[in-house]
Amino acid sequence: MKNQQQLEILAFTDPVCTWCWGSEPVLRKLQVWYGSQIQITPVMGGLVEDIRKFYDQANAIGGDPEKANSQIAKHWLEASERHGMPVEIEGFRLFSADTVSTYPQNIAYKAVELCNPELASKFLRRIREASAAEARETGRREVLIELANDVGVELAAFIKHLDDGTAAQAFRDDLLTTRQYGARGFPTFLFRWGTKELMLRGYQSFHGMQAVIASLSEGQLQEHAPETSGQAILDFLQRDGRAATVELKAVFDLPSAELEDLLLTLTRQQQIQYMPVGNGGFWEVRTDAMSCDPLTRTCGN
Repeated sequence: MKNQQQLEILAFTDPVCTWCWGSEPVLRKLQVWYGSQIQITPVMGGLVEDIRKFYDQANAIGGDPEKANSQIAKHWLEASERHGMPVEIEGFRLFSADTVSTYPQNIAYKAVELCNPELASKFLRRIREASAAEARETGRREVLIELANDVGVELAAFIKHLDDGTAAQAFRDDLLTTRQYGARGFPTFLFRWGTKELMLRGYQSFHGMQAVIASLSEGQLQEHAPETSGQAILDFLQRDGRAATVELKAVFDLPSAELEDLLLTLTRQQQIQYMPVGNGGFWEVRTDAMSCDPLTRTCGN
């Protein structure tokens, strides 16, 4: 590691893994509470190479692509009831006769990482949102190009990496790392502090990760709770993008009633708005009719 005072977390994942989606509140809280003391590095693990040859015995998922969609939707809804992140099952269709793998989403992430690393985490988040909360078939090339455009990726560079094999090779490198560490399920988290490594498999709580960070760093890394105010919430949404209620509750460590009061005040001030999706929704910064977003290079209501 370049900096002994920084702890790295390798997050073995897949863009359409429901428990990786459910881990977003925890990872966002870690990033806010520890800041530059930690670095979270996604490693693409490729959940489903071919749904026709895949079988998840615990959730009865696999086989025919169309039948798998209903099985997955049921599983995602059950998981959502536990982790709290929104899921849309109406019209859910992750797989089809033409789209039988989650590898395209993994490769697309690596393409963005190659052409603009600063936008990679935003793109990964956007794939997760589109897959889980918008019921979009994100394995399709045209959908992935749209999502890359959503976060401001330069499309010519993105498509070049998709077409010339560099993104696919970067994904194969991630698969090799995943196999070397024996990360067979997602999410899996590898904590690195100097020469020390510790692996946690499956969904984790913030307090569990907090304890691991304290243990590995021998108390050298200290978390810092953010200010709990309407302005702090607004700043977070402006910086990190829209968030589900469960994410804001986690990041700001607020009781539900207190968080609701702050969100209601910001809504009445017309600074934020709530966008219902699936069985939940997202809070996002409200834009004026004539405002323009320099990231996506669009203007509108």
